[in-house]
Amino acid sequence: MKTIHISHPHDLKREDFPKSVMALGYFDGVHLGHQQVILTAKNTAGREGVKTSVMTFHPHPSAVLKKGREPKDLITPLSEKVNIIEELGADFLYIVEFSPEFASLAPEDFIDQYILGFNVSHVVAGFDFTFGKFGKGTMGNFQEYAKGRVKSTAVEKYSDQDQKVSSTRIRSVLGAGDVEYAAELLGRPYYVKGVVIHGDKRGRTIGFPTANIGLSGTYIVPPTGVYAVKAEIAGSSFNGVCNVGYKPTFYEQRPGQPSIEVNLFDFNREIYGSEMKIEWYKRLRSEKKFGSVDELVEQISKDKAEAIRFFKERKAAEYFKNMY
Repeated sequence: MKTIHISHPHDLKREDFPKSVMALGYFDGVHLGHQQVILTAKNTAGREGVKTSVMTFHPHPSAVLKKGREPKDLITPLSEKVNIIEELGADFLYIVEFSPEFASLAPEDFIDQYILGFNVSHVVAGFDFTFGKFGKGTMGNFQEYAKGRVKSTAVEKYSDQDQKVSSTRIRSVLGAGDVEYAAELLGRPYYVKGVVIHGDKRGRTIGFPTANIGLSGTYIVPPTGVYAVKAEIAGSSFNGVCNVGYKPTFYEQRPGQPSIEVNLFDFNREIYGSEMKIEWYKRLRSEKKFGSVDELVEQISKDKAEAIRFFKERKAAEYFKNMY
């Protein structure tokens, strides 16, 4: 996939690009609803014998249109969004800087400069996608501005439990710690990436060594508690438990930021400085202050046993699903 960063105004020319079907959207999380849009574009491009392109925007439009109302953290930082869109099979990704000048474009100018100007023959977007100044352009009135010069397809609302699957909803679900349901809406486990950093090294003294993670982006971190996770390091995957919290058993005064500590099963390697991808599968319990270190150790043993049982049952369920 070729990725092109664009600032407005641009001086790119139509002849610089092959003809394509373009998926339009911000696509935070690239969740199941977004995937429907991108895959519809890809399938349409296949039928029409042209390339598949995706246009997204950075930063979040709310940073410009609704100052102070931009989502605090994104489901997918830009680098991760790029990776997921590439996995979906796009040939081109255009990342347009969402600036006040860009936001002020009239709908017809957006189509002239960013659709026709990019040699797009067919646009695909969600039913609620808007474009142009004040969001006056919609998929309902797209052809009024396009004047038949480019085809368009609006993808209908993608729902789960009679509610629209949206980035806002997924942020809310993650904020409540329901990482299992977030995975259903995303179509994959929610994940974060970071680097293994030095912590207080207390875990190894009680028989449960942990890797402390410093995040590599502005990810949403699930609320404090203990989770069943998978961690990927240097291409290898390991089951484990992750504690997000303030370690109240050891600290009377609450630290400024919660720590993210992962205890990996059947793992004994020195990995300081290594990148780790953490996939969140199930919330096991809330964070709790214990009366003694022995009580904490006993609970960690229970957490580990529950996580092992969860992954064993999940593996068995996947096996039988694949059989039938």
